[in-house]
Amino acid sequence: MFRDLYYTLFDFVRTFGALQLFFLRLLRYSPTVVWRRFILVVAQVHNAGALSLVIIIISGFFVGAVLGLQGFSNLSRFNAEDSVGAVAALALVKELGPVITALLFAGRAGTALSSEIGLMKATDQLSAMEMMAVNPIRRVVVPRFLGGVVAMPLLAAIFSMVGLLGAHLVCVSLLGVDVGSFWQQMQQSVEIADINEGIVKSVVFGIAASLLAVWEGYNAIPTAEGVGRATTRTVVITAIVVLIFDFMITAVAI
Repeated sequence: MFRDLYYTLFDFVRTFGALQLFFLRLLRYSPTVVWRRFILVVAQVHNAGALSLVIIIISGFFVGAVLGLQGFSNLSRFNAEDSVGAVAALALVKELGPVITALLFAGRAGTALSSEIGLMKATDQLSAMEMMAVNPIRRVVVPRFLGGVVAMPLLAAIFSMVGLLGAHLVCVSLLGVDVGSFWQQMQQSVEIADINEGIVKSVVFGIAASLLAVWEGYNAIPTAEGVGRATTRTVVITAIVVLIFDFMITAVAI
């Protein structure tokens, strides 16, 4: 038992160290890639961001609608239903917007990045680039990593805005909350620090989700089963890491 525990801990430390070195290599190549291959980065922002808009908008709308319903139901017990706008805004901007967007991003864009790079490795495309003196990390991995980092905060902002729209439609149009009170309470309650906290979370989650996606794809076993396992690990590990980082950032912000 102790031997298995030792080897498990050793493998975790070795993998964590290799991930950090891989992240440093991405940061090293990022300025050069942005300067010389800006079109590739834009294309990856489109693939990771624009192609995820449908699921982000639909999910954001219904999450906001549920927040409106639950907030009105709970606040009406204390005759404070006019504050439902503030409750929905704080929940979306600080917590639900960045976290749910990161989970959806991992399920849609993260798996796409991981499986794409893993398939390129399985079909020896990355090895062919090395044979032609082309750095596969600089040519393939870094643009996809930067595309995910840029797209994630934008998607989180869109999620929060659409969620507020859903909460507004449910509370004002269906439940009869005064529209002036709805927005006034929101403006008075939401501060710049709350918005900054949501921005920091979305950036951190974007870096973590994109890094894990390209890491799993680049280190996938070059078989069909290996690519499938890498894609599965991308979603599972990203979800765990996002929730851990969410707790840490919230604890620091408080």
